[in-house]
Amino acid sequence: MAIDDEKNHDKKRQEEQRLDEKFMNIALQEARQAAMANEIPIGAVIVAKGRVVSRAHNLTETLCDVTAHAEMQAITSAANTIGGKYLYGCTLYVTVEPCPMCAGAIGWAQISRVVYGCPDAKRGFREYAPRALHPKATVTEGVLCEECKALMQDFFRKKRVR
Repeated sequence: MAIDDEKNHDKKRQEEQRLDEKFMNIALQEARQAAMANEIPIGAVIVAKGRVVSRAHNLTETLCDVTAHAEMQAITSAANTIGGKYLYGCTLYVTVEPCPMCAGAIGWAQISRVVYGCPDAKRGFREYAPRALHPKATVTEGVLCEECKALMQDFFRKKRVR
């Protein structure tokens, strides 16, 4: 019986990983759109019951608004789509670890799960606001990390060349 439980657990974990990569790829598409618009290439997707309810990317330059991070845009859009400010049961996929401001908004929105690509050692919430998320929220890090990191590095490498 224990062997069957272990096999089922492995299958469930593989399916979750497959879905995480699928939705992170959508977030990467958003990040690429941001880069094309000369925005820092961060993309975010919010999923509810296996369905994308919002997708967004950074708009800080476009809107001249320091709060227009991908996560903030995605939260606002998801709340409008769902019809309520609380996003309990939703998963946020974001290409880079959220900053403390976004982590606070994620916490207030009561997002149940956060999945991010690469860490942000300089401004990530884990260093500066580790308790900002909702207490019941879970975090998965490192999904398509290399792709997410390469996008950021390429963007800033091109900025330095100009």
